[in-house]
Amino acid sequence: MARRIATADRVDREGLLEFLRTRHKAVLLTRRRDGSPQMSPVTCGLDDAGRVVVSTYPERAKTVNVRRDPAVSLCVVSDDWDPWVQVDGTAEVLDLPDSVEPLVEYYRNIAGEHPDWDEYRSAMVAQGKSIIRVTIDRWGPVATGGFPARLAD
Repeated sequence: MARRIATADRVDREGLLEFLRTRHKAVLLTRRRDGSPQMSPVTCGLDDAGRVVVSTYPERAKTVNVRRDPAVSLCVVSDDWDPWVQVDGTAEVLDLPDSVEPLVEYYRNIAGEHPDWDEYRSAMVAQGKSIIRVTIDRWGPVATGGFPARLAD
């Protein structure tokens, strides 16, 4: 049986956005006060401006960390973990009331139309939701796991 060979495909920004549009699972890396990494599994999407967006709460560690240090990384994975890409960027946090319409866009871009947008908006306000927006500064290759090419045979 042939071995599966790992890949690392460089993509331009449009190729990256195309990859990200259909993948909504990631691990978000922020930095604690002491500089050590803090990782959070998140559901993410792309907003209409091509930023990675994450729904959150103001008191979450990732949110507190982004407010202090906006440099973040995400490892965006496929549902079965393969392929994936690392994205590095600059994050910002939007709180209520500024977060409501970006949260609508987040939902719409991940799940489509909601049956009752007024109800959704009210729920976001009642829950005190915030949103993290990551402007993409750089990214690695879209990668897959497997054997190194030298072991192809």
